[in-house]
Amino acid sequence: MTIKIATFNVNSIKARIPVLEHYLSDDMPDILCLQETKCADGAFPSAFFETFGYHAVFRGMKSYNGVAVISKAEPDEFSFGFADGGDSEEDACRLAVTKFGQLNLVCAYVPQGNEIGSEKFAYKLRFLERLRAMFDRRFAPSDLLLWAGDINVAPLDIDVTHPESKRDHVCVCEQAREALNGVLSWGLSDVLRKFRPGAGEFTFWDYRVKDALSRNIGWRIDHLFASAPLYEKSAGVYAARELRAMERPSDHTALIGVFDI
Repeated sequence: MTIKIATFNVNSIKARIPVLEHYLSDDMPDILCLQETKCADGAFPSAFFETFGYHAVFRGMKSYNGVAVISKAEPDEFSFGFADGGDSEEDACRLAVTKFGQLNLVCAYVPQGNEIGSEKFAYKLRFLERLRAMFDRRFAPSDLLLWAGDINVAPLDIDVTHPESKRDHVCVCEQAREALNGVLSWGLSDVLRKFRPGAGEFTFWDYRVKDALSRNIGWRIDHLFASAPLYEKSAGVYAARELRAMERPSDHTALIGVFDI
């Protein structure tokens, strides 16, 4: 069975309904992971997704954070946060853990980090440390596992335009990359790089940079990381760049992986 799994930082789900309507009408994924929904649970637009035949599980807060997993089949299990005894409201609004049959899916909105040395950057590093601990505690590398989301780290220099000018950026700096690699060393591989090893493969184009999309001045900070058994079953990956070109887009676009499970 072939399934399509997408991840998309929508940067306010209510503002992005027209973009989502276009995407879901054109290229329906089996599972859609959303980040930065910026929507309290009572205001989440579940009915919109139901019109496309989807179920939705979500956790969010007004104006900040928020994650959701939208799926054609209801998840067998779902939870929010690390479940390590230290979850804050923000943690729960940044991490969704779901299970669909044998497939385990972790949807994450990793903190951006603000600036190196700040408390927000320390929170980012702790978030990644806790994520690694959660993988150790709840899963085995032999499981079918996908870690999807806005991870807010560009793993390699080719994952950002002009990396030489961004060495001290919280999404490019060595500390962030080391923290990411600490999670990946659990047994996760970068699905996009299996199929698209070259430069210029981006998922985020900053609003503040003039003509960023057309000039392809971007960042690859949204990812699909798979355990070895799932990585072997991956059949393709692509970014829906056209969504970033729409009217009132998110600054991110959807990244879609195809798996033969």
